[in-house]
Amino acid sequence: MDFRFIKAKVNDSEKLADVSQRAFENDINYGSTSIGGPPGYKSPLWQGKMMRLGDYYKILADKQIIGGMIVFEKGIRDYELGRIFLAPEYQNQGIGVKAFDFLWKTYYLGKRWTLGTPAWNLRNRHFYKKVGFLEIGEDGHGGILFERKIPVHKPT
Repeated sequence: MDFRFIKAKVNDSEKLADVSQRAFENDINYGSTSIGGPPGYKSPLWQGKMMRLGDYYKILADKQIIGGMIVFEKGIRDYELGRIFLAPEYQNQGIGVKAFDFLWKTYYLGKRWTLGTPAWNLRNRHFYKKVGFLEIGEDGHGGILFERKIPVHKPT
């Protein structure tokens, strides 16, 4: 299967909202106490707004949108992964690792990355550690903050 990561466009908003909703609501199977997700997770308008505020990538498998990720520049060489999600049927297949490989290559001058995830989501916490993040604290709202510092290198 061919996986690609391409900047999302406003006309992708409906599909991204649908995939996001399925992905986050599937967390009920991984420790969430209720069906739901982060702010705007199922709103096409929110998806479009994030495309204006950050770098929003759609994740494609054979030309079909199967997920998304949003990157925010926080400062010089400092980025935050605002969100990453995959449709439930594509989870646990190594696509997330490929997504982070794409980010490391695309933002090769990045020295620091941060992200957050709910404390109850042990699956996410394990995954973020697997791709090189360290837990650095709590966010005060039931979430865990992660950081990854990267030595600067040139792309290959």
